[in-house]
Amino acid sequence: MGLEAAYAQAGGGIASLIGQWLNLRRNDLRVLVGAGAGAAIGAAFGAPLTGAFYAFEIVIGAYTPASIAPVVAATLAAVVTARTLGATPYLIAATSSQSLETVDYLLYAILGLACALVGIALMRLVSLAEACVRRTPLPEWARPIVGGALLIPIALASPHALSAGHGALHLTIGGELAIGALAFIFVLKCLASVVSLGFGFRGGLFFASLFLGALLGQILAGLWMLIPGVVSLSPVDAALVGMAALAVAVVGGPMTMSLLVLEATHDFGITAVVLTATLCSSALVRERFGYSFSTWRLHLRGEVIRSARDIGWMRSLTARKMMRAAPATALPTLSMSDFRQQFPLGSTSRVLLQDRSGLYAGLVPTAAVFADLGSAERAISELAILQNVVLSPEMSIASIMEAFDVSGADDLAVVDEDRRILGMLTEKYVRKRYADEIDRSQRDLYGEN
Repeated sequence: MGLEAAYAQAGGGIASLIGQWLNLRRNDLRVLVGAGAGAAIGAAFGAPLTGAFYAFEIVIGAYTPASIAPVVAATLAAVVTARTLGATPYLIAATSSQSLETVDYLLYAILGLACALVGIALMRLVSLAEACVRRTPLPEWARPIVGGALLIPIALASPHALSAGHGALHLTIGGELAIGALAFIFVLKCLASVVSLGFGFRGGLFFASLFLGALLGQILAGLWMLIPGVVSLSPVDAALVGMAALAVAVVGGPMTMSLLVLEATHDFGITAVVLTATLCSSALVRERFGYSFSTWRLHLRGEVIRSARDIGWMRSLTARKMMRAAPATALPTLSMSDFRQQFPLGSTSRVLLQDRSGLYAGLVPTAAVFADLGSAERAISELAILQNVVLSPEMSIASIMEAFDVSGADDLAVVDEDRRILGMLTEKYVRKRYADEIDRSQRDLYGEN
């Protein structure tokens, strides 16, 4: 596991506290949190562009004119501060070793697709390990102890599998290790990461995915070169491409990883190839899996987050905040004639029925009462609809719209847990409010408000 997740969370957390203290607007707070997380990543790698695009792609979810200046300023300041204080960045020292031809783009695109499949398998293995550990009788406090014991033989077999792999990455890129040795280290590192996360160790797969991708790239390049008469592939180039492509599959952010390679090599040629591979990797993961490592873990916990796109406003916009309080109500025993006198046509389109205990008993459309040709002394409860279809005050706007779709109703009552009427919502108003909120969030995102 790597330390970069902790850096990003610490940077974003500090920024969030500052933003809440300053009482910033929601979108401004998101930009500030992204700037904090990106600054931490930029300082860790000594790569300001990487940090900035980490903020744009992973945290904020968009690259907009309103966020460019604060995010880039934060990452530049972080890198300069880290260098001034003498911190040693994790930037990978490597250079492209051969000229790249058109056919290399195709070969490395295939490598990107292979990395995507490995990334998906790795994420599923981690979730499987976590599920298996939760089914055991081990108490939560004992799980890291057992996990640490399982890591001992792995570490004895290969120290490369330890920690995040910062030092091991420098040793393996360009180290001219045999394919068997690379494959052995790759398997052990995958196993170590799965065991660590499965048994409750805290950390992420940011740098671990870079290390595994570099190993996978060299392994596949070596296997390719065993085929007689094929176009040669540089192990160093394959390591750089694999490093970025597998990291994109696990973490996300194709531009982030491409710029990491650019700032490591200062070579635009290899960066173009890396970008091709990362886009292929990102597309395959998005189409066949749909999650990054972080959003996949949130999905397993019941969340619906798939990307950095802001959906928090949908949860905060509840029925309680949108409902119209004190709607028109009537007793279910009220006669048709009395109802027509009390609620003439044009006064209201619907009336909620409330029994003598103050509980919801259904909804009566006003037009239906006036169109009824039966006895005028009958109770209006005979025309009541939607007795069992109601909204709770804490339902989000997404759940409310789903309830309207399922019921086919135009109006629904908002009731508490005891079925006491709190208010009412119309589908027309909810749809309009949803459209207005999307438009407002887009204007906030692009700094138009």
